[in-house]
Amino acid sequence: MEKEVLIHVKGLHMMDTPEGDEPIEIVVPGEYYFRNGSHYLRYEEMLDEQGDPTVNYIKISSRGMEVRKKGQVNTHMVFEQGKRNMAFYTTPFGTLEMGISATNLELEESEGQIAMKVNYSLDLNQEHVADCCLDIQAQGKNTTGFVL
Repeated sequence: MEKEVLIHVKGLHMMDTPEGDEPIEIVVPGEYYFRNGSHYLRYEEMLDEQGDPTVNYIKISSRGMEVRKKGQVNTHMVFEQGKRNMAFYTTPFGTLEMGISATNLELEESEGQIAMKVNYSLDLNQEHVADCCLDIQAQGKNTTGFVL
């Protein structure tokens, strides 16, 4: 796959609250590279209009996925099948301690595309808050038939 890619991130937090589910979806340009058996993605996102961009780094392999955010939000989240991993999610308003338990990981690799689907349970301060799914797809910018 080429270095310049379009990255499609789609997520859903299914919460038992009056507000209900929280969907997110972005499509952004980014960078891709493959090293030591793992796929790496890098992209920037603006969390608000005044701040600096947050840089996102995603490492995808058959063993799992890691997401790092650096900027207004800082975190290092690890998704491994059947394991509960702890992460600190730091924002300008404070830091949250999260538990991430991946229940399903599906990796699809092809010549011009990579896709990872992760289902996981999220807890804050040892209490379950949501069941979540995260779909990440990267495809070369010049690949014909890019589909969202």
